[in-house]
Amino acid sequence: MSAEFIPAAKPIIGDEEREAVDRVLRSGMVAQGPEVAAFESEFADHFVQGRETVAVNSGTSGQHLGLLAAGVGAGDEVIVPSFTFAATGNSVALSGATPVFADIDPQTFTLDPVAVEAAITPNTKGIMPVHLYGHPFLVDQIEDIAKKHNLAIYEDAAQAHGASWSGRSVGSIGDFAMFSLYPTKNMTSGEGGMVTCATPEIARNMRLLRNQGMETQYANEIVGFNMRMTDIHAAIGRVQLTKVDAWTRQRQANAAVLNDGLAGVAGLTTPYVAPEAVHVYHQYTIRVDPTERDRLREALKAEHNVGSGVYYPIPNHRLPSLEKYAPGLDLPETERAAKEVLALPVHPSLTAADLDRVIAGVTAVLSAGA
Repeated sequence: MSAEFIPAAKPIIGDEEREAVDRVLRSGMVAQGPEVAAFESEFADHFVQGRETVAVNSGTSGQHLGLLAAGVGAGDEVIVPSFTFAATGNSVALSGATPVFADIDPQTFTLDPVAVEAAITPNTKGIMPVHLYGHPFLVDQIEDIAKKHNLAIYEDAAQAHGASWSGRSVGSIGDFAMFSLYPTKNMTSGEGGMVTCATPEIARNMRLLRNQGMETQYANEIVGFNMRMTDIHAAIGRVQLTKVDAWTRQRQANAAVLNDGLAGVAGLTTPYVAPEAVHVYHQYTIRVDPTERDRLREALKAEHNVGSGVYYPIPNHRLPSLEKYAPGLDLPETERAAKEVLALPVHPSLTAADLDRVIAGVTAVLSAGA
């Protein structure tokens, strides 16, 4: 096979990021320091103006500490989707609370408001919706439910840097929002997370929790963790902030090409975008008949050298680590999505020829199975 492999995701690290790392190494200050402080400020200015932002060593750490900082703990319940990465449910369980899994809206793959309201009990503390694949959750309806029942909203914005709903930036909606900076996300710091906080109290709690319970050295106020970001990672992230908008526009342009090219392919549904939403396409996720999905994925790689991914094949409520929280739970839309979804390459490194190959490959494989 002569054509170069097209990966499903591809981190972009350039000379500017390498120079930034070298600058930090030459400074001799590589742990949390001035680069982290600058990155926090610049990230907030870029995505969520007016919100205090706290850097941590991973998105999962941010989600875990965000819940603790917001007062979530033993005896509380937090409603979450099951159709997401396990970190969402894990973070609730690690806080001492109980994750309560609810079904998804079949168009956006995000929490179904009707299912959310049905899952509320006297112990419900909040709702943690996921802006999945870069598409915002159904903000208006979830907010209405939260206000009606006096519940908090905690945003899982791991995949949604720059997304918005009716002009409101993702990350500015809930009591806190977690953004992941893992290498495959829309921007990276190598590893890390950012938490945008609605109140000074949550932000201060976050800073204490990430750093052994202290803001001033050796003045430990609470029992905390070591979940700090390093200046090395922050330096990478600061450079990536200058590039992420252009990358987002390229992702959106690539998605438009895929939409046009795949529009007439039988047995396939291209991603839905709500009228109120700006989608940033962390993933370009199609639906395929479950009898064809795995065949399509395997044939794309074997016959066309095109990568793809299934996000997510096993819903959280059926994972051995989390199923104890949901015995006998039936989530039909979640189960259907897990059998049908396939993410195609949409990342900014794709060329026009790459996109043509992806479209041609999907078309050829599904046509052969018709």
